[in-house]
Amino acid sequence: MIKELRLKNWKSFEESKLYIDPLTFVIGTNASGKSNILDALSFLCDSAKGIPVNEIAQNTRGGLDWMIRKGADIFTLSVVVDDEGNDLIYSLSCRRNDTSLQICYESLEEVATKTDKVRMLFRTDIASEDASSPAIPVRFYQEKPGQGKRLDLNRQTTVLYQMENLVAVKKVKEAAALVQSSLKSIFILNPIPNHMRDYSPLSERLNPDAGNIAGLLAGMSPEEQQRVENELTTYVRPLPEKDIKRIWAEKVGRFESDAMLYCEEEWLDGDKIEIDARSMSDGTLRFIAIVIALLTGKAGSLLVIEEVDNGLHPSRSQELVNVLQQLGQQSGIDIICTTHNPVLIDTLGLEMIPFISYVTRSEQTGCSVIAPLEDKQNLAKLMARGSVGDLMTEDAL
Repeated sequence: MIKELRLKNWKSFEESKLYIDPLTFVIGTNASGKSNILDALSFLCDSAKGIPVNEIAQNTRGGLDWMIRKGADIFTLSVVVDDEGNDLIYSLSCRRNDTSLQICYESLEEVATKTDKVRMLFRTDIASEDASSPAIPVRFYQEKPGQGKRLDLNRQTTVLYQMENLVAVKKVKEAAALVQSSLKSIFILNPIPNHMRDYSPLSERLNPDAGNIAGLLAGMSPEEQQRVENELTTYVRPLPEKDIKRIWAEKVGRFESDAMLYCEEEWLDGDKIEIDARSMSDGTLRFIAIVIALLTGKAGSLLVIEEVDNGLHPSRSQELVNVLQQLGQQSGIDIICTTHNPVLIDTLGLEMIPFISYVTRSEQTGCSVIAPLEDKQNLAKLMARGSVGDLMTEDAL
């Protein structure tokens, strides 16, 4: 799993890092840089899938013009991945060349956590690099002493992706495959309720906007669908003032190739009402999307949710925290959430302070900075005035 994300000259960041735990919360004011963290994770995910970096740049929020911090020529995104006690550190650097983005440096190294011994598994060869060339020279670790095997690879797609079709030392192939799998397993969820209200085609995996939840459920085997729907109902039931009795999906149409999401509610004793997704509230649909993402996600993946509590009443913060903690652990999925909600942060409790990072702008440089909340100077003194949520409301962080 990914333990750490490092940003250098990426968008509003000069140099900063985010520690990633099983459940990580990121807080900060508007325009502090929280969304830029999500953009970095998205960029790394797409690059690991083999999408050309220039194409990723064109589809990234803000486009190429805002990817590299003002005053810099190159950005670097790095991750630390746990490999059975050792650390794999993967770095990807890109620069703007006229009107396009290209890879200028990439590396993967293994660090033995007990001895701090570093082994370079592959890296681009800076000394022999021709910036105008469509190919980039790469050196690979060899068991025998020497400079390492050199290959010239495509500069637009990552070495990590191209490793799939290369002949290399087994250790290098395995490490690269682990990092690539970790990056490809990043899932950024941005539920859009209006997309969830319509009929959706039968699906095998959840879309980032969660617009195909009905199709995902209805496309499962009957046994799996019943299991997931039962768990979904259990977690969603406490949201309204009266219990939700059941949430399910059904195939619709002559060819049964589409599906609709349904809900049974009971507002008066014995008076049950069935509605479809078109009548469900935004908050309920977003909550359903989060639960489904955790119930159907891949173990070892990283789920990223921006404004996780959007649309939920503050009194339901505890239900949301329960879902994130219980289903995240049950499914083996790490979770990163951003939020502006002080009530949600206070609901986490003091024991979660080590897992909260705050993003702010440096008064000296104007650049975004990520800092663990527990490392904040005078935190105990500040909290004598009130809770972390109070400090957020007062902008004391």
